[in-house]
Order: sequence, then C-alpha cells, then structure tokens
Amino acid sequence: MQITRQTEYAIRTLLELSRVPFGKLLQTRVISERQGIPEVFLTKTVQVLALAGLVQTQRGTQGGVKLAVPGDQITLADIITAIEGTLAINICLAENYSCPNMATCKVHQVFRRAQEAMLSELNSVTLSDLVETEKMQVSLENE
Repeated sequence: MQITRQTEYAIRTLLELSRVPFGKLLQTRVISERQGIPEVFLTKTVQVLALAGLVQTQRGTQGGVKLAVPGDQITLADIITAIEGTLAINICLAENYSCPNMATCKVHQVFRRAQEAMLSELNSVTLSDLVETEKMQVSLENE
C-alpha cells in the first residue's frame, strides 16, 4: 500500500492549519505557497477534507479554510481514510470482502496483524503531536 500525493497534500494542509490558533481561517493561496501545493489540486483536496468533516471552508474575500475539530482530535488514520477510504493492505482485509480461504490462510493472519499494527500506529499520532514535535525540533536547533 502506498498513499497518494493527494493524501500527502491533505496531511501537509492539515498540519499547516494546526499551526494557527483553532478556528482561524487560512486562505488556500497561503497554504499553497507555504506547502508548495498547486492551488487547483489543494482546492480539490480541501473539498474532500470538508466532506469528511475535518475542515470547514468559508467563501469570500475574508474566506479560507479552518480545522473543523481541534488538531488533537485528528489522527493520521483519519486523514488517510478521508482521502483513500478504508485502509486495507490487501483485498482480503477490505470491508465486505469474503475470501473462501480466510479461515485457513496463514498469510491472511499475518496481513491482519500487520494491518492492525499499522492502524494502531496511525491512530496514535495526532496533528497536535506532529506540530509539538516540530516545535521541539526548532527549539533544539535554536539552542
């Protein structure tokens, strides 16, 4: 499994929004410039994130994008799922997929454990965690 560029852009967009006070709007142009994301592609990504309830948008000259929920409540798994859909490292682990070999397949059991470990890790890291780590790194570099 490999995440798409759109998922990478979504993560970078949400990190940018996490760096400002909760509820503050950022214009997509600003996010685009800071993150090096083409604005047309960013707009499409923001639409998907809005449908998932992760961001809110406001039109107009004072408009922009803001987090819909605080960064400490948004995990990497939430973002990836919003863009990619339900995560499954193999078709046999996808929702509503019925494999006739599932009960006896040793590979399925390994894939299931691997997927559970991956989801556990992605669910354990929030946007706030990543921003805090970033702040600590900058602080250490300035010492």
